[in-house]
Amino acid sequence: MPTVEADIAHYKSQMVDSLFARARLLSKAVTAICDERLRPYGISSTQFALLIAVCRIEPVTRAEIARLQHLNKSTLTRDLKAVLSEGWIEEVRKSANGRSRPVALTRVGKELILNARPAWLKAQVQAEALLGVDGMTALINITDRILDQPTSNAS
Repeated sequence: MPTVEADIAHYKSQMVDSLFARARLLSKAVTAICDERLRPYGISSTQFALLIAVCRIEPVTRAEIARLQHLNKSTLTRDLKAVLSEGWIEEVRKSANGRSRPVALTRVGKELILNARPAWLKAQVQAEALLGVDGMTALINITDRILDQPTSNAS
């Protein structure tokens, strides 16, 4: 009869090779590359990605951002609070319909995107080098499939 210790040892060996653990490792490695490159600009990769999402379709509602970035409400609220407090985005009252509070980039936010863009592009090159051609192809194919699915706002 297996012991608890044997079951735990077996479980640990399975966890090392789990898809979840490997996906988290990949995410952390790419995020660290981007964060390092963006640090001199005082912005994290998560915040920069949010600014880019707002830039794509501004003014944009919180619901549209959540769908575009596959974020849940609490994650989006936390991330928006940070970029709002930095003055990189602002609520656009003239586009509000009473129920939504759309946001748009401020002049400072637009300048930040332009100034940090070279660092962002260098981070992309560094991440691509880490993944290699096959890794990049696989990542693009997987994320395209995810983006084609309806969002569950689970992030």
